[in-house]
Amino acid sequence: MVGNTAENANVDDSLLSKLDQGLSKIEDFLTYASAFVILGLMLFGTMNALGRKFFSTPVWGYTDLVTLFMVAFSFLAVAGMQRVGGHIRMELFVRKMSGRMLWVAEFVGVILALFIMCVLLYYSSTAFMRAWTLGDSTIDRELATWPSKMWVPIAFAVLIARLILQSWGYLRLIINPNVPPIAVPMMHTEQELAIKEIEDTFGDDDTETHELKA
Repeated sequence: MVGNTAENANVDDSLLSKLDQGLSKIEDFLTYASAFVILGLMLFGTMNALGRKFFSTPVWGYTDLVTLFMVAFSFLAVAGMQRVGGHIRMELFVRKMSGRMLWVAEFVGVILALFIMCVLLYYSSTAFMRAWTLGDSTIDRELATWPSKMWVPIAFAVLIARLILQSWGYLRLIINPNVPPIAVPMMHTEQELAIKEIEDTFGDDDTETHELKA
């Protein structure tokens, strides 16, 4: 599912569109941070392997550090994926819907996800606070775990903000299905997905954002 990316994002002067664009910048930052963490862990793993091979000396705290940094790339990009519809979901029945029925189904799904994420935000926040107040640390090198646990509620909070915007976007489509979709991922046919994959592969920059007049 290709979602609310540059080639199909509707933009206007409405508050919803401005909030969508502002939140997108935060999501992009977290996504890039997640990518840099993955790159860093790959280089870190290479250093550890070379150290073991040639110097019989592994990197200090390698296992603990990898465990802590895995949280970053596991959760930081989740809101960005929700924005572009890159998450995995079943579309067997949704693809057969259209018009107001489709938007109602999408709205219900987002509301359920919003409720679940609010619960997860609460428990991840309490886990972070316990690690902060009790001085929780890793077993081997006794590294503090609170910086790692801190990223989880931050990522969930951004995702909740994205879900709120999407529920707003779907609600306005339920009220008036003829208005341009804003702040919601668009569902594409298999042919459109294939064309998108080709454009991404060969770097086609011909597509532009559709600017809508207020």
